[in-house]
Amino acid sequence: MSPNLIIQEGALFIADAHDSAERSFFFDFLLHVKQNPPPQLFLMGDMFDLLVGSVDYGVKQYQRYIDLIDEIGKCCEVYYFEGNHDFDLSKLFHYVKVIPIAEQPFTCKLPSGKSCLLLHGDKYGGFIHRCYTKMIRNQGVLSVLNVLDGLLQGFISQKIQNNQRKKMLCKPIEHFATLIQRKLHFYPKVDVIAEGHYHQNTDFMVVGTHYINFSSFACNQSYFSVQSSPETEFAQKQLRGCNG
Repeated sequence: MSPNLIIQEGALFIADAHDSAERSFFFDFLLHVKQNPPPQLFLMGDMFDLLVGSVDYGVKQYQRYIDLIDEIGKCCEVYYFEGNHDFDLSKLFHYVKVIPIAEQPFTCKLPSGKSCLLLHGDKYGGFIHRCYTKMIRNQGVLSVLNVLDGLLQGFISQKIQNNQRKKMLCKPIEHFATLIQRKLHFYPKVDVIAEGHYHQNTDFMVVGTHYINFSSFACNQSYFSVQSSPETEFAQKQLRGCNG
């Protein structure tokens, strides 16, 4: 299994910002990256509470974010892994490599030479979840939703966003390691798996694979820098001036 991408030392990873009216630190992070561009930037999905490329409401709401991410893409490599709250994004960017769910997990190589899988983390759910995931990304369904949402002056989008604000994003998941161990047979065999989605900010070894679940930026404004270090290959950092 040959890697599709070589991850460079100093690359930045950020997951699950869930940007909304109440959580807007993600724009500050993007400004920081624009001023201090890394060699690579990996947006690991769910950067927004709701951003769908074919639905006008969210695109207009987040246009300044979209423009800034594309500007960063002129300065460094940017990879956007679509999540379950942000997808159908390719049409929004000119200088960003968008990785849809169909292309996840994405095979990479770390600076240490270890093989690594990257994905948002919502791909391998149950049967109902997989059916929903496929249906909601269907272009026909999205076109109908966009028309209805427009006729209702954004009511559908606002309803989804309001429901998202009520969710507890930062709660620990009981028996999380057991949950991941049950999922692991779906993943190709590699040295490292790194994903978001679950907001757990933890890592552990499972049958010879180092599993990493990134912190949710929405919870503690943390992101990760890739380092060639025997202690850790994803060093956690915090956006200066943000206290969560």
